[in-house]
Amino acid sequence: MPRFSLKQYQPRVMIAMAIYAAFMLFVWPLVNTTTSLPIKALLAVAATVPVLYVIGQMARLIRNSDELERHMHLVALSTATAVVSALTFIAGFLAAAGAVKLDGWMLLLVYPAVVLCYGAVRWRMVRNYGGSSLCSEELGVKPYLYPLLFGMVLLVVALAYPGNLDDARLGFLYGTAAGLIAVGGLPIVRHWYRRKYRHE
Repeated sequence: MPRFSLKQYQPRVMIAMAIYAAFMLFVWPLVNTTTSLPIKALLAVAATVPVLYVIGQMARLIRNSDELERHMHLVALSTATAVVSALTFIAGFLAAAGAVKLDGWMLLLVYPAVVLCYGAVRWRMVRNYGGSSLCSEELGVKPYLYPLLFGMVLLVVALAYPGNLDDARLGFLYGTAAGLIAVGGLPIVRHWYRRKYRHE
């Protein structure tokens, strides 16, 4: 069976994320306008299909990796799961005690938090083994572009549909978008800075 590589994985993920972005831009606003509960639930669950596809592709990538790559993937995933689980556990107790007020929108942070934590841990492990996940030519699309692009999509959603969102949800979108854009943009700025001043 041919090996499932990053070059195969990345275009599929990008297409799935493009479908997700299109859904959030053009279909998600209908959730607030429909009065039928089954249609509302169907529209809400449909948004998860591209993300579930990406999770399946990631599982396939890990399964087809060599032993060292699989070790790095699994350590990064287990670390991310532990960190995000601890944070949501703390948030749950704070919400139950009435110290903070959380709604369903906050649950949408869980998956991006796992992905960002996983990416940071795996990047650190790759660096420790003498590689560079940011500079590898095998990757094609640089990993830091994912949070940058996702943050830009959230920003477009917030700008396109401000009237459909209350202040808390609008603030959530702007804050998450700004954070993702910062995470994705920092390596670009750092790379530009190093190139500029290394040659001077």
